[in-house]
Amino acid sequence: MENTTDTNTPKPTEQPAASATSDKPTPLTTPHHAKMSRSTKGILLGVGAVVLALTGGLAGALINEVFDANDSSLSILETAADDGNTVVTQDEESIAAVAKAVSPSVVSVLTSSTKASPFYNRTIEQAGAGSGIIVSSNGYILTNKHVIADADTVTVVLPNGKTYKNVSVLGTDPLNDIAVLKISGAKNLPAATLGDSKTIRIGQTVVAIGNALGQYQNSVTSGIISGTGRPVVASTDGTASGDAESLTDLIQTDAAINSGNSGGPILNLKGQVIGINTAIAADAQGIGFAIPIGATKGLLHHVIKTGKVERAYLGVQYVSITPEVKDEYDLPVAKGDYIYAENGSSVQSGGPAAKAGIVDGDIITAVNGFTVGEVASVASLISEYEPGDKVEITVLRDGRERKFTATLGTYRS
Repeated sequence: MENTTDTNTPKPTEQPAASATSDKPTPLTTPHHAKMSRSTKGILLGVGAVVLALTGGLAGALINEVFDANDSSLSILETAADDGNTVVTQDEESIAAVAKAVSPSVVSVLTSSTKASPFYNRTIEQAGAGSGIIVSSNGYILTNKHVIADADTVTVVLPNGKTYKNVSVLGTDPLNDIAVLKISGAKNLPAATLGDSKTIRIGQTVVAIGNALGQYQNSVTSGIISGTGRPVVASTDGTASGDAESLTDLIQTDAAINSGNSGGPILNLKGQVIGINTAIAADAQGIGFAIPIGATKGLLHHVIKTGKVERAYLGVQYVSITPEVKDEYDLPVAKGDYIYAENGSSVQSGGPAAKAGIVDGDIITAVNGFTVGEVASVASLISEYEPGDKVEITVLRDGRERKFTATLGTYRS
């Protein structure tokens, strides 16, 4: 995750590693109020508060459990074979067609929790509502971590009204604010198709679907992609408080996203999921944010194949190169991720990057041929793969381009 100092010089991004020391991601904070807000520092976005697109007072236990890996009903994610991001048609029929095709895959995620009241020895019941997207026909659902945070129970409601109670929270990815749910025994559910968030374009038309305000299920809005690679600092109270958390590489859109939309999809005009809606700017018009779907793919595939909530990691700390960083460190390129740490080594000893031959001071310019800083950061690109996958890492070292093959490690959140 990219951090910033008061001088606008980013500190190293920490990519999760097996070590419990410096490269574990900071857990995302838990929203507790009916209107949960997250803030962005003005130096990042020029706006004040970012509000979670979630309704209700939530809470939900983070459950890093595994399920039965021998479940015979496991199915492969519906992943797009082609790039649907080059569609240029923007007429009403295209948007209507996307809404009709994908709405059956968008669910309402309802949570409940019980908290002790500070008065009269009573308990208080709290309820919350968000959205989710069915990603496999046998009941795997993708949503935001903050949607189910601290919940005692999770209920999923399909667009046709069918309700599933006591839905399992298989686990979460705190780095990307992602949670994976499972409806036990489900069959033949309408799964959405996952697209390619690496090839999205600014100005591209998108469609958002979700449980707006927690009561208008499958509300459909449309807009464009306004920006990519956006960093957001989020907190539960709309300030940069102690529970503030960083999200990076977000998709910015002007499609209307409202409370209750958290966890719902943002789609291209082929109806492919390219992101998961997560937050909106509270004091601005038409500024919403979504997690790129690529940041979830490795985790999802691994969960369905192995039953384990694990994701891949490379084991480096880095600074994403900006014009300011380039000047500060006198770097020879304007894009990439500079492997650097203020204290100690920026490459985890014995980790995947170290074993591959990557060292302090290298500049990672590409992952499997995808340009770092243009398509996404190293962390986001690595998130597309599973633990044990081999990836080609291109680095710039002493003015020369070098390529290394790294076998990605396993990180358990």
